[in-house]
Amino acid sequence: MLSFNLGMTSLRSRLKKFDSSSTQIHYVCSVGWARVAKEFRLANGFKTSASLGSQSEETVPLSRFETNRALNPIYESLEKKVQIAREAQGRPLTLAEKILYGHLEDPTQKVVPGESYIKVLPDRVAMQDATAQMATLQFISAGLPRTAVPTTIHCDHLITAENGASKDLEQASITNKEVFDFLSSAAKKFGMGFWKPGSGIIHQIVLENYAFPGGLMIGTDSHTPNAGGLGMVAIGVGGADAVDVMSGLAWEVKAPKIYGVHLTGKFHDWGSPKDVICKVAEILTVKGGTGAIIEYFGPGVESLSCTGMATICNMGAEIGATTSLFRYNERMDRYLKATGRQGIANLAKKYSKLLQPDEGCKYHKVIEIDLDKLEPMINGPFSPDLGHTVSKIRDDAKNAGYPMKLSAGLVGSCTNSSYEDLTRVASICKQALDKGVKMKSIFTINPGSEQIRATIERDGLLEIFEAVGAVVLANACGPCIGQWNRKDVKKGEPNSIFTSFNRNFAMRNDGNPKTHAFVTSPELVTAFALAGTLDFDPQKDKIKGPNGEEFKLEPPNGQELPEKGFLTGRDTFQPPQESPEGVELKVSPTSERLQLLEPFPAWNGKDFIDMPILIKVKGKCTTDHISMAGPWLKYRGHLDNISNNMFIGAINAENGKANHVKNQLTGEYGPVPDTARAYKAAGMPWIVIGDENYGEGSSREHAALEPRHLGGVAILVRSFARIHETNLKKQGLLPLTFANSADYDRISPEDRISILGLKDLKPGKPLTVRVKKQNGDTFDIQVNHSFSEEQFEWFKHGSALNKIKEDLKAGRKQM
Repeated sequence: MLSFNLGMTSLRSRLKKFDSSSTQIHYVCSVGWARVAKEFRLANGFKTSASLGSQSEETVPLSRFETNRALNPIYESLEKKVQIAREAQGRPLTLAEKILYGHLEDPTQKVVPGESYIKVLPDRVAMQDATAQMATLQFISAGLPRTAVPTTIHCDHLITAENGASKDLEQASITNKEVFDFLSSAAKKFGMGFWKPGSGIIHQIVLENYAFPGGLMIGTDSHTPNAGGLGMVAIGVGGADAVDVMSGLAWEVKAPKIYGVHLTGKFHDWGSPKDVICKVAEILTVKGGTGAIIEYFGPGVESLSCTGMATICNMGAEIGATTSLFRYNERMDRYLKATGRQGIANLAKKYSKLLQPDEGCKYHKVIEIDLDKLEPMINGPFSPDLGHTVSKIRDDAKNAGYPMKLSAGLVGSCTNSSYEDLTRVASICKQALDKGVKMKSIFTINPGSEQIRATIERDGLLEIFEAVGAVVLANACGPCIGQWNRKDVKKGEPNSIFTSFNRNFAMRNDGNPKTHAFVTSPELVTAFALAGTLDFDPQKDKIKGPNGEEFKLEPPNGQELPEKGFLTGRDTFQPPQESPEGVELKVSPTSERLQLLEPFPAWNGKDFIDMPILIKVKGKCTTDHISMAGPWLKYRGHLDNISNNMFIGAINAENGKANHVKNQLTGEYGPVPDTARAYKAAGMPWIVIGDENYGEGSSREHAALEPRHLGGVAILVRSFARIHETNLKKQGLLPLTFANSADYDRISPEDRISILGLKDLKPGKPLTVRVKKQNGDTFDIQVNHSFSEEQFEWFKHGSALNKIKEDLKAGRKQM
């Protein structure tokens, strides 16, 4: 009988209940994979129809869609592991640490936040349709029959806003039929839940149905932390990370530091949860939360609804935070019950002490915010950390030369599309209608889910919105991610828009680099859209009605939860299939939307010598700059086609232009993707030089896959955003940082770069980069990396997926 260790005991950890006396065990492979999968499912709460009947009435299903899987064992395991982890750390734990360390593969590990790598066992995975394509294709490549943890796919990204909800949804279903059919079939084949187009935005669906206090979830979207509003540690990752967990392996991450935000006071008048995160973003900046979890606490939390807490956690992605969360409280209990999860509410209450930070715990940093003094915030343009107060926005805008006319107000997105958000918006719209006033700016609303849409329709809100001049869009992301077929301004025309979204990088919403996008609360978006100008302060200024009468808007009021309860609306859910028999997955070799993946080549064991610099990026380089969304979303399942958008938004430091770089082979200037393809055809690996917080923004792994596919081997920058750095490692690239950030300025775009010492690459050991000038002169600089021993194996094998496949192959040979 042979044994093998698959993913450092992670499979073994999932297959059996945790045993504190034995944390490093090999799983004996005397059975086939089907038996392994069956044991795994049973050990993690799956129940057969027969066994479910034998359970006591106190058994709580994980969700209303997963009634054969119990939540109780998760809390039991969490309680045991937290006790062990607390003893291992020798100190009281924050709530974030309790949840994270309570999901450790080895809770006896002594963790040094900011230094140690930890392996955790998430409870579930969620994917949106744009990222699910590539993640699913990678999972297919792994060759496994079924996902090992509960996994869902949500169709929310591929619906373009243009003509209103019904027409847009109909058009999306036609345009994206091939992709939706593929994802639906994959969900059936691999046991995943599938939320059809029109269901709603992934994070709202998760909050309504799947999030639970104390849980650990990863999702292939950077705003996965939204579930922190229900006390869950929910972390955005790339598709390759999701594949690890879907395959039954542990997920590795550097242990984050824990920052505390202490809230006191309470909201007044126009104050809202959005102001809290906009203020935190202004304080910490877009990279200030990198490597940290943000934990909110203090008496001010009592002013926040569950969905308000979710808003704050959601936009925490914009400060680079690993995730954000709140401790379990009465507002969460109320929300769980309102969304039909009485059993989960009862169980969470039973474990309420577990779902609080330990008394005497310490935070690495604490930010103080007094809600009594917090003025409503408006952040932007072009960066979500550029804060303005509502009373100063007019002066700030005039001084900066921003367009004063407000061309559009957009309400929705995963950040602000809850029932409470929309009732507050409706209260302002109703005031305007009573005075005969309609919107002066284009005004659109995206309900967060079909449940929200159906409920606000019943309660008369849709009628109010349409009467005031709003266009109600589909239950989807829409303009927030660039899915907006905008026709009121020409590309290049300066204009200002207000949104209740989370992100406002240049070209993010409409592809226009001159659109000045500001993020703020839904109620402020509404008030400013009624005024039609940035030269306005709803706290004191008046609006003129059609009869010349002036009136001042009263502060918004809304309902935390609907008095009549939520309506579920149309049935848009496809449940996981127990058996994949008869399910076919077909990918046409001539498809422009989908493409099966070929493995990336393994490292040849040699240093990289005299590489050309594809582009030296100047300033901000988000994942949008590296791999744009909008119209490019349709190619997310076809790596070669979407690679034609690689770096087309990045600014070349040589000439200040986008998508215009010099081909070092020909001396001619051309598009970045074409130049990369020329280097690849010549067998010439290349490197990219970047600035601070490189790769901030979305979790999209295409920003790592595309450089790898087109022949890139390394990205050298001043600093990385967390998710993108991991994505680069997963795809077999070298993410490197300057030991001396000033060395960025010493490198010219026409220089040649050599990376030396790769054979001796070890955790914490710097590498040498040799820079060769055009005249032949050279100089050496030191660069750092954050590879762990296991991550270096990804590089050596060509990708993390290659390593997984090799491990699985080795394991099957021994079965």
